[in-house]
Amino acid sequence: MSHAPELKLVPTPGQTVGPFFGYALPYDKDSELLAPGHPRSIRLHGTVVDGDGAPIPDALLEIWQADEAGTISRETGSLVRDGYTFTGFGRAAVDNVGHYTFTTVNPGPTEPGKAPFIALTVFARGLTNRLFTRIYLPEDTEALASDPLLASLDAERRRTLIAEREADGSLRFDVRLQGGDETVFLSYPRES
Repeated sequence: MSHAPELKLVPTPGQTVGPFFGYALPYDKDSELLAPGHPRSIRLHGTVVDGDGAPIPDALLEIWQADEAGTISRETGSLVRDGYTFTGFGRAAVDNVGHYTFTTVNPGPTEPGKAPFIALTVFARGLTNRLFTRIYLPEDTEALASDPLLASLDAERRRTLIAEREADGSLRFDVRLQGGDETVFLSYPRES
């Protein structure tokens, strides 16, 4: 009786993210975590660029964040916005020059002394996986200095994670996918 050699199965190679078939990705008010003009609302915006500084015209961004008090929302309804309920989740497609805009709130720290941040995920053509990063608010320099992630980076890399506060109160956060000023991207261990 002969035995066939044991075959080793290998994983199917990954596919790149995008270009996107837009069905069910965008939805009404997807980038409005709070209604524009609401007294608590701020604008979070920026541009997504490649290593040469050219805009990425078809990226899709998602954010998750705490509210102003640092509370992680447990509310449902992220896909059907009512204009009043803050769910902490939003999705925005960039325009043809790589610009995105969210209407949201300034997140509060989730624990006393912690640096408040917004979690950001980037999907774009040419990426084999989505990219994860954080957007830190610039004001609380003491909390920023003691943040474990930021403390693990040199000053030049650290600044790629800190948004710029504009004169009107908006936050500007540009995402550079490659190059000298590449945004710091995070990896999370997978469970086996």
